[in-house]
Amino acid sequence: MDSQIKILIIYTGGTIGMIKDNLTGSLTPFDFKGIYDQIPELNKFKYQLDFYSFNPLIDSSNIYPSHWVELATLIEKNYENYDGFVILHGTDTMSYTGSALSFLLENLNKPVILTGSQLPLGELRTDGRENFLTAIEIAAAAEDNAPLIPEVCIYFENALMRANRTIKYNAENFNAFISPNYPLLAEAGVYIKYNKNNILKPNFKKLKVYKNLVNSIGILKLFPGISYEYIHYVLNIPKQQVLIMETYGAGNAPTDNWFLEELKMAINKGLIIINVTQCLAGAVNQGKYDTSFKLKELGVVSGYDITTEALTAKIMFLLGRNLAQKELIKEMISSLRGEMTVE
Repeated sequence: MDSQIKILIIYTGGTIGMIKDNLTGSLTPFDFKGIYDQIPELNKFKYQLDFYSFNPLIDSSNIYPSHWVELATLIEKNYENYDGFVILHGTDTMSYTGSALSFLLENLNKPVILTGSQLPLGELRTDGRENFLTAIEIAAAAEDNAPLIPEVCIYFENALMRANRTIKYNAENFNAFISPNYPLLAEAGVYIKYNKNNILKPNFKKLKVYKNLVNSIGILKLFPGISYEYIHYVLNIPKQQVLIMETYGAGNAPTDNWFLEELKMAINKGLIIINVTQCLAGAVNQGKYDTSFKLKELGVVSGYDITTEALTAKIMFLLGRNLAQKELIKEMISSLRGEMTVE
């Protein structure tokens, strides 16, 4: 085994690591000590593969920011000993976790590849086997003694995507994730085709890991007929520092006086409101229409083309740095890890 290439595989929980119990027929997590029996193809890799499992394992619906910090700390602890990392994770919150790790791991120069599956590894038609094997191959890929993918990514169903650009958009098909506003980093067919122009360049600086996340944020999704009482309540939740407002189209919202007045009062009290679109693809363009121009006048911040998942993680990360509000907003509208396209 070539000890020059070492990959740490981290199993947090989720569908991919489940197999059917022979006695009960129910799905239970399998022991990674038997992984080579479950996936004999792993023996063909000329890499050193080491395994770490969360204890207890976590369904991705139960993921908390503390788990993101645990993952970041685990990578920090093992960073110098491995060439890449593969994280097996449930699909439901994978985009949130991948986004969070991209912010927590500053100056990342090694691959951190998240993957999972829609069907358990123990199922005959599982998508997990191919996802797992290819994620390992990508994590080990290098050129001129440097990793090809020095960033946090999600690999799923033949597509490698920047994690903080992804959303889970399909609960049933194998292609569960898309990157609506940024091109794929690689496509896996007979060969793995890397789109090098889309991949972040390594800076070879020392890894810096952040470990403080603050979740004093909220999300408001607008809908026709939304009431004054609801808006007033959401805007005045105690200790809320930042509100993500999911608007229509290119960042449009109602122009009713009561609505705009409520936003104005909340902003004047210190609440930061950031505007993202409800659309799967596209960007906020405040001022393109009159229905968004008034938001811009009030001081609502444009989120451009960032996803709600990435913005949620980014705000928690920025709040954890205890920045002054002006600096916080400046960082919020800057692309820190390739998570947004700023006009």
